[in-house]
Amino acid sequence: MKKNVLTLLAFGLFATAVHAQETVKQEAKNVGTAIEKGAKATEKGVKNGAEWVGDKTKKGATATKKGVKKGTKWVGKTATKGAKSVKKTAVKGADAVADGYKDVKADLKK
Repeated sequence: MKKNVLTLLAFGLFATAVHAQETVKQEAKNVGTAIEKGAKATEKGVKNGAEWVGDKTKKGATATKKGVKKGTKWVGKTATKGAKSVKKTAVKGADAVADGYKDVKADLKK
């Protein structure tokens, strides 16, 4: 009877070990599949992200180019207006100084 019990225990242990081994194999396969799916999803996400960044970079460069061009035109126009204004003010100032000089000179003669 001891032999039968030991045989039964040995068979049970063997069956449990085989079942455990099959479970481990299946779990390893599941993990491998999940890793592959994750890698593919990551690859797709990185690719999409790179395309998005590339698009935004192109749009940003175009916008910057337009902004710089408009800014240059604005600065040119403003500088021209400022130069004309300074010229007018300088002429008026020179005339005022000349008039003041004439008045002082006339006062000194009297």
